Amino acid sequence: MTTGSNRILDDFAKLMTDAAGAAQGVRREVETAFHAQAERWLNSLDVVKREEFDVVRDMALKAREENDALLRRIEALEAKLGKPAD
Repeated sequence: MTTGSNRILDDFAKLMTDAAGAAQGVRREVETAFHAQAERWLNSLDVVKREEFDVVRDMALKAREENDALLRRIEALEAKLGKPAD
């Protein structure tokens, strides 16, 4: 009798192992489908990627610094010429 119950337990263990493997496969498929759908949804929103945002932000900061430097130069030149700044 011991061989019969061992056989049943072995079959049950194999069934559980196969079920766990199948569940992992389903989980991967669901994750892949979810990520693809989320990416399509974000693309439809015309959302800017973080890297692109950072590049534009850096460009804006540089432009602001250059504008401030030019404003200081203009003010210094106007002071030399004796003209009041607007």
